Amino acid sequence: MPERHPGLAPLREVIARHGLQARRSLGQHFLLDLNLTRRIARAAAPLSEGTTIEIGPGPGGLTRALLELGARRVIAIERDGRAVAALAELVEAYPDRLEIVEGDALAVDAARLGSPPRRIVANLPYNIATALLLRWLERIEAFESLTLMFQREVAERLVARPRGKDYGRLSIITQWRAEVELLFNIAKEAFVPPPKVVSTVVRLKARAAPLAEAERGALEAVTAAAFGQRRKMLRSSLKALGVDTATLLKQAGIAPSARAEEIDIAGFCALARAYRELKGEGA
Repeated sequence: MPERHPGLAPLREVIARHGLQARRSLGQHFLLDLNLTRRIARAAAPLSEGTTIEIGPGPGGLTRALLELGARRVIAIERDGRAVAALAELVEAYPDRLEIVEGDALAVDAARLGSPPRRIVANLPYNIATALLLRWLERIEAFESLTLMFQREVAERLVARPRGKDYGRLSIITQWRAEVELLFNIAKEAFVPPPKVVSTVVRLKARAAPLAEAERGALEAVTAAAFGQRRKMLRSSLKALGVDTATLLKQAGIAPSARAEEIDIAGFCALARAYRELKGEGA
């Protein structure tokens, strides 16, 4: 059972006392239902070892759940000074278990925070969610797991397969490095203020090795070119790479008439390797 702290005020009271109304500019949508925040925290378990990193805790609904469910140490990154002041009450309630880092999560190297095993658990601000994920994927091996909330349409892109309408660059870069599982949806009415879309909680775990051999920069380049004109055949869309397209496709073993959404991740990795060779950067 969760270990509830008797001295903490209700979240709505904390919000009122600190003038912590959500700001659209910060992508804030607060989740105040403690049953839901506990469900997210349980999805990230076990929490009893290492460091749990939270992004954008706001008034601290998910933070409370993580601490109640036994997180040994939580490091919460928050850029909103009003929320930092509100979270100070939680620091006092859970001495030596909660640290607040005031700053922009995009400027913080989460892979260096605390001691391993590290996990990230967050109701991500919608406006920076994809940028944060792409950054963490670069060092995915540094994390035991990522349990994250996205807009449902973004979550569906993370798990999309070839020939599906949601399959694209984000699908490939994510699945190349991580195993991805959609856990559950959260209705927009659960948030204050309600967003315009349903949210989905996703869990990502690092693969023991990338799905296929490739250099990330080359993989990003070929996927950007291919999906930048996804309706065109690859022999046309890949011209943006500045190499001989016919040779590129031949070396990768891909038909010139194929389109981006038809190619699986292994195929894009083959394109990335061939692209590096043609650019004279090695295999």
